[in-house]
Amino acid sequence: MAFEIVTVPCLSDNYAFLVRSDRTDETALVDVPEAGPVLAALDARGWRLTEVWLTHHHADHVQGLDAVRERWPEIAVTGAAADARRLPPLDRAVGDGDRFDFAGAAVQVLDVSGHTVGHVAYHLPAAHAVFTADSLMALGCGRLFEGTPPMMWESLQKIAGLPADTIVYSGHEYTAANARFALTIEPDNAALVARARAVEAARAAGRPTVPSSLAEELATNPFLRAGLPEVKTAISMAEAADAEVFAEIRARKDAF
Repeated sequence: MAFEIVTVPCLSDNYAFLVRSDRTDETALVDVPEAGPVLAALDARGWRLTEVWLTHHHADHVQGLDAVRERWPEIAVTGAAADARRLPPLDRAVGDGDRFDFAGAAVQVLDVSGHTVGHVAYHLPAAHAVFTADSLMALGCGRLFEGTPPMMWESLQKIAGLPADTIVYSGHEYTAANARFALTIEPDNAALVARARAVEAARAAGRPTVPSSLAEELATNPFLRAGLPEVKTAISMAEAADAEVFAEIRARKDAF
């Protein structure tokens, strides 16, 4: 079973993703920041859109749905049952631990609340992919608009527990700024230094830095690394609980 995943830049710094099954020609869309680029990407490939997976209710992830539905009225929309009141009408309401079928493959739902309460991620093991939107990001995590640091830390641990070869498809091109901040936490992390240089080169060449591998994030992302002794020591919190260290790093990023 093979899947092709296409990153679709939208708005100024958002990403949507198209996931197509080579076996069935079904295509899913993860989030809809705007319709134009998504429809153009589908038309360029001659793909048929069959479903949409929404991660959370923020406008820059859902506002293009009505226009996409005008073109593809039969699409089925999936989103979090816990956040259904703030999402567009759903055909499938899901929660943490649920699974549903896409083109003969299981999609696993993770509640990753923190950025918002009711934010979900979609893990497609057959494609070694997880779609995290504004929970885990490349070298970062989403700002906590609704949740608490312990909530977000727990959410990030769910993603961290996936296989290390999982590819993380996150929702924004924030990686260069995230890299600059990460270096204030671990300036001597060789993997981080090398990644920051690669990110800078990619952006200078106009290339996206999303997706990234979970292995990369575990080695360089300060928000995933808050439980490590070397990170705790680096910010003078050697004896603190993991969630407390995460909260301090998030507070520093908010003020960065």
